[in-house]
Amino acid sequence: MRKSTTVTAAVLVIGDEILSGRTKDRNLGYIAEYLAKIGVDVREARVVPDIEDEIIAATNALRERYDYVVTTGGIGPTHDDITADSIGRAFGVPVGEDPRAIAIMLERYAPSDLTPARRRMARIPEGADLIENPISRAPGFRIGNVFVLAGVPAVMQAMLDYAVKSMKTGAVMLVETIAAGSLPEGLYGEALGAIASAHPDVAIGSYPSFKDGRFSNQIVVRGKDEEAVAAARRAVETMVAELSKDESAR
Repeated sequence: MRKSTTVTAAVLVIGDEILSGRTKDRNLGYIAEYLAKIGVDVREARVVPDIEDEIIAATNALRERYDYVVTTGGIGPTHDDITADSIGRAFGVPVGEDPRAIAIMLERYAPSDLTPARRRMARIPEGADLIENPISRAPGFRIGNVFVLAGVPAVMQAMLDYAVKSMKTGAVMLVETIAAGSLPEGLYGEALGAIASAHPDVAIGSYPSFKDGRFSNQIVVRGKDEEAVAAARRAVETMVAELSKDESAR
């Protein structure tokens, strides 16, 4: 099998409101799916509270382990928006009001409306590049391999469109889904394990669901080599066909 370039990422979700359950995270799934389509594999996700030491520890751990880290949340105008300061400390650089960010925000606000609270959103770690925010203007930023985005989903999504322009990308993950119908996992678990062992260059998973009072299963094959994915899919389809025939004969 030919080697495929792999680029990895982690997502760091920041905010007490996520951990308390008050706000339901809508960003992780969007980011993972978006990055997968351009050849960046999300390998890990963490959720941390609005505590500086927790943000710093998670940022430093993840940026050492993966090609990229995407953070969401904590760059707004209130006292608990401490992401910029935390990221600055993680990189050991000062954080201050950035003239570039102020200029961008003045495109939306009159100078008299740029309150101290709003000016907090212009505080950027030294040496960071700005990430455009076409919705509310207050920018995100990139420092090193860390991309700092807003927590509001619509704003985060708009920022992500700009953030990915500076990411290197790898081979896109190929995904094939095989319907296993009403076959129970317990019936095909052993056979599926044997197929997975015989096709080590792909990942194979079984995913049950319950709808309209009935269980159904899907088997998913994922990989970056087209031939390997196709071979594994054929093996799974053959297994499902044989077991389905046996079940219907009972």
